[in-house]
Amino acid sequence: METIDTDLVILGSGVAGLRAAIEFARPAGSTFDVAIVSKVQVMRSHSVAPEGGVAAVLGASDSFEQHGFDTVKGSDYLADQDAVEAFVAECPNEVLQLEHWGMPWLRDPAGELLSRRFGAHEVARSFFAYDRTGFFLMKTLYDRVLTEHRVSIFHEFFATAILLRDGRFGGLIAMERKSGKFVLFRARALIVATGGLGRIYSYATYSHTVTGDGLALAFHAGLALKDMEFIQWLPTTLVPSGIPATEALRGDGAVLLNKHGERFLKRYAPKRMELAARDVVVRSMLTEIAQGNGVEGPRGVPSLLLDARSLGEPMIAERYKSFRENAIRFLDLDPVQEPIPVLPGMHFSMGGIDVLDLSMATEVPGIWAAGEAACVSLHGANRLGTNSLPACLVTGKWAAQGARRYLEAEAGRRSTPSAESEEVAASLDRSYGFVKHEGGDTSVYAVRNELQRVMDENVGAFRTREGLTHALASVRRLRSSYPGAVVVRDKSSEFNLEWVHAHEVANLLALSETVILPALWRNESRGSHFRVDHPTRDDSQFLAHSLTRAHGSETQLSSRPARLTKWAPRARTY
Repeated sequence: METIDTDLVILGSGVAGLRAAIEFARPAGSTFDVAIVSKVQVMRSHSVAPEGGVAAVLGASDSFEQHGFDTVKGSDYLADQDAVEAFVAECPNEVLQLEHWGMPWLRDPAGELLSRRFGAHEVARSFFAYDRTGFFLMKTLYDRVLTEHRVSIFHEFFATAILLRDGRFGGLIAMERKSGKFVLFRARALIVATGGLGRIYSYATYSHTVTGDGLALAFHAGLALKDMEFIQWLPTTLVPSGIPATEALRGDGAVLLNKHGERFLKRYAPKRMELAARDVVVRSMLTEIAQGNGVEGPRGVPSLLLDARSLGEPMIAERYKSFRENAIRFLDLDPVQEPIPVLPGMHFSMGGIDVLDLSMATEVPGIWAAGEAACVSLHGANRLGTNSLPACLVTGKWAAQGARRYLEAEAGRRSTPSAESEEVAASLDRSYGFVKHEGGDTSVYAVRNELQRVMDENVGAFRTREGLTHALASVRRLRSSYPGAVVVRDKSSEFNLEWVHAHEVANLLALSETVILPALWRNESRGSHFRVDHPTRDDSQFLAHSLTRAHGSETQLSSRPARLTKWAPRARTY
């Protein structure tokens, strides 16, 4: 087993991971080495997918106070307000820093950065690069990382275990996908930046590689996960692929119509209409379909219509090229000429690894988290569009600064496991067990499909105690029989995707329980979590974060009050 020694391991190569690597390596004369461990080739990270933009206060008509309030209100008052205040103050610095690094922001004829309005933002503060903001952002950061000589990138390495030694981070085990060989990364610090857990649902905007691996590894290492019940659905995705139709379209004037040609949101969010908070728009759309007002979309899927014709061909051709290409390629429909069938799809997890403060440190010394994998909590019960990319940038920066301070203070301290240690052997036995096991008769994919069906049907945008209880029992049944019931048919080592997928499904099973348990506990409706049997918000009992933690083979649940500073909870209307 190969061993690689370094100072800092960054697990994940999206916006948060790359931003952390740059920040950590920036001080002149740095003597610390960094290893970026990426499940995919870096530019295939899911962070290339976001289209909309980066929210930041840069205009004279805007203010940190307004951006902060919009974020807190959007969160249904569950966001930790001290974190939100610090976050909105950092966002403009990141936009300007990216400008200096070569980010091709879109500009007006006078050369000023263009911004547009997103749902629940009272001001147009989302800065963008056409409808490929994520791609250009990743390209800018990746180019910058390649100039840092003390940063090494390990493409297509799948992490299988976080190792602790003497109560601190000690190392990371990862499988090289090309060869099937395992590598032990021994280090004094780790930043987890692996993104969300999107593929616990079948209909999602996420890449199929987004399976919550970093969250699951942290959970199994004893770290708490926070606010996992809060799952965001993007209102407009192309049916039946789930490809996003960016919210920016609605900011520029696209509207949602039912089968009668009616802008039905006037009955649900009369002030903001299509630009209400995402959870409001999603529930309105699903209610409209349930009442029989949807249209028959591709493959007979009940849908609604996104009408962007008012934008005109010049704007769509310039700013929404990807949207138009996808609609024509996958639906044979041109949005310049006709409405496009859309449906909400799972899009984001507001929850993540519990971090203790703005350094993004976890309760385990030597481990930090950043981006969607972390919960600081900026988003509370519902995230505003275009707050995700700046959150990745800002928390990546904060995590790197925290890790550097730790390494400087702990100079010389190293307690890392050897490749021959018992914990390494146990981890390898679990991984090789998938391919050595001969007794199973169920495919990995059958288990994944069953899990996604259970989550789709019972843990969606509308939830009940009965459905959640059924889902919990089903997930626990699947977990208890896994991996003994499954068989990995491919026994080879090189590029064995079925072997990787077996690990991923194990991760999804564990994480599904961390979503369902707090959803059962939270007897209220707040943000993206809507309990049909408890349809109102209850600040007296549930103005608090949920915490789930592994305890042996069981999952334990606790809570912690949300932190309020200046914005008292009030009725949330749009």
